[in-house]
Amino acid sequence: MKAKNTTLTRSDFDIHIHGHRLRVCSLRHDKASKNTPTVVFLHDSLGCIATWRDFPETIARATGCHALVYDRQGFGQSAPFSTPRTIHFLEDEAHLLPRVLEQCEVTSAILFGHSDGATISLLAAAEYPQLVLCVISEAAHVFVDHQTITGILHAKELYIKSNLRTRIARYHGSKTDAVFRAWTETWLAEWYQHWNIEKYLSRIQCPVLVIQGERDEYGTLGQIDAIAGQVGGVVQKHLLPCVGHTPHKEVPDEIEKLSVTFIKKYLLRKKA
Repeated sequence: MKAKNTTLTRSDFDIHIHGHRLRVCSLRHDKASKNTPTVVFLHDSLGCIATWRDFPETIARATGCHALVYDRQGFGQSAPFSTPRTIHFLEDEAHLLPRVLEQCEVTSAILFGHSDGATISLLAAAEYPQLVLCVISEAAHVFVDHQTITGILHAKELYIKSNLRTRIARYHGSKTDAVFRAWTETWLAEWYQHWNIEKYLSRIQCPVLVIQGERDEYGTLGQIDAIAGQVGGVVQKHLLPCVGHTPHKEVPDEIEKLSVTFIKKYLLRKKA
């Protein structure tokens, strides 16, 4: 499956969804067939294209797939937030994904999501099975648990007392405070405490690789158990000892191996 003797070309461009500008990064193999799928990377609640670093390129080169990364509205180089969040903000992002893929000419997608991005990936797989070949879910949330609240409260302290704001500002610039507030104020709000998307999981029929660190600062093991136990399709579950909320940065080689093996196995079976 690994692409040989091909050039991986990067293109950075803007698209517009419902009048809002979104920044996109596309990595494409120049000699790939027209049926080559695209691994679409969906970032976390403080992330953007740049926070993925070279991980999308690594996966694209190792699998022969194209890669696509984009900044959701409010993040990175996309337009700022324009409306307050509701309890359905992650579901709303999942409903926008087909529009993003259409404008980027992606007809078959492998979704790799981290944290909020993983939740969006699971929702999109449930709602748009015709577009999603398989899902790699890393540190997803399907309900609010006590570890989520504890982790976010600690992050709020760090935002004031440490250089956390400065580090986040490297990626979000003038939108930094809005990005941080959107994350913390939503998850800590009383109206958000009953958010739960477990009802969608049984509708996911594509293969799912579900990954979580055993020491995830923002989620209990109930998250990975809920996903693995309720997804309707084939599930591979990987709990990583001594790893926190961002496995693809903490143990990149291990996540690359897991992801590439999973993608190759699924695509080769699909091809057969």
